[in-house]
Amino acid sequence: MSRILLVEDEVVIRMELRRLLARHGHDVVEAGSIAEAEAAHDLRAFDLVLADVRLPGAPGTELVGRCGGAPVVLMTSYATVKAAVDAVKRGAADYLSKPFDHAELVALVDHHLAGARSAQGTPAESAPRPPSPASVPPSPASTPPAPDDEELEGMIGGSAAMREVFARVRKVAPSEATLLVLGESGTGKETLARAVHRLSPRRQCPFVRVHCAAIPEGLIEGELFGHERGAFPGALSARPGLCEAAEGGTLLLDEIAELPARVQARLLRFLQTGEVRRVGAAQARRLDMRLVAATQRDLVAMVRQGSFLSDLYFRLRVLEIRLPPLRERPGDSVRIAESLLTRRARTTGQRPLALSPEARAAIAAAPWPGNVRDLENAVHRAMVLAEGREIGVGLLGLDDAAQPAPPPAAHESEPRSDSLEGYFRRFVLEHQNELTETEIARRLGISRKALWERRQRLGIPRPR
Repeated sequence: MSRILLVEDEVVIRMELRRLLARHGHDVVEAGSIAEAEAAHDLRAFDLVLADVRLPGAPGTELVGRCGGAPVVLMTSYATVKAAVDAVKRGAADYLSKPFDHAELVALVDHHLAGARSAQGTPAESAPRPPSPASVPPSPASTPPAPDDEELEGMIGGSAAMREVFARVRKVAPSEATLLVLGESGTGKETLARAVHRLSPRRQCPFVRVHCAAIPEGLIEGELFGHERGAFPGALSARPGLCEAAEGGTLLLDEIAELPARVQARLLRFLQTGEVRRVGAAQARRLDMRLVAATQRDLVAMVRQGSFLSDLYFRLRVLEIRLPPLRERPGDSVRIAESLLTRRARTTGQRPLALSPEARAAIAAAPWPGNVRDLENAVHRAMVLAEGREIGVGLLGLDDAAQPAPPPAAHESEPRSDSLEGYFRRFVLEHQNELTETEIARRLGISRKALWERRQRLGIPRPR
């Protein structure tokens, strides 16, 4: 059993992450700040440290270099990505951008625990590298056994459609041209973008992912391009943007269709000139980085409607890769499920669980409306609930896989969410008619300002 230190000041998030990691067989020790963790524990006594960047007192980045040989994984919001990237350059193992899926966090933790064991000479082998920034190509020992044409940098697929995608990735990776990745939600657009980065000459430099839909419209221009001191009220010092954080590496603009028109225009200017100008700056700066854009929206239709700049669209699609949904990839759903089981076994050092014939047939036949992400959640749930060495079809929850989870009953002690954002949404909708905003924020362990910001980001208006 691995011992993990979790440092997170928001009580609800900390509770949810502790339960998640405990369900996956880890011994979790909690703290709300670095000072609290140091007062109660020896920071060098843990196998892995998972910490938020923004903490009371010292930031989570201060843990780098203070935890012995334990890998330090940072959790960051859009506003602290630059700090996390800098921490990775100084020795942090990785960072994870909020909001994130539970399956993504579990895979990241498993990977770094396996890597730490391997470095110490223990038998466990490294798990395949999940998507992460500032990464380099994994060694051959870090991937599960799979034919070369069925696995590529964490992507699994033996269908004709995915073999074509793999060939395309290998071909475009060495290029410096802008890449547009298209596909439904959950198809693995971010994973593909990271694969392109790891196979490119820029692999030793940062990979920075920006979730365009998660940043409030009024802040995204400054977050992307940075600002000078005094550029607007509250700008007390100059701050580089996320474009500058990706210097030398790759910048992924996820859900680029959500960018406001003025930011689209500034991005177009960068693609035309290779220069960015911070908000309030007189001079532009030349940047050397590769841009990858991803979206599930129909950009051609948006161009026709006038909601997306046509010049920007044509600049983005110099190279284009379209990811097929899982329902159009015969055989791949079972391959992915078995790869997840193998990965988990390598991390824990145990014999892998097996899918029953009925479970294999059900996985192959299921429509998976949420694509690979949907499948991963179902398999991870089944692994946690399995009592023997075989996963039966009943553990996959396929009957309600396409249905949204119902809100938790008042007597339930544990949230039934697939993500922290899902838990937040259900909690707020359930209690907003009976509690004040101050009381909701207090119960969630966040400030009223943070509550307001999440309402805006998730589209949950206050009742009138």
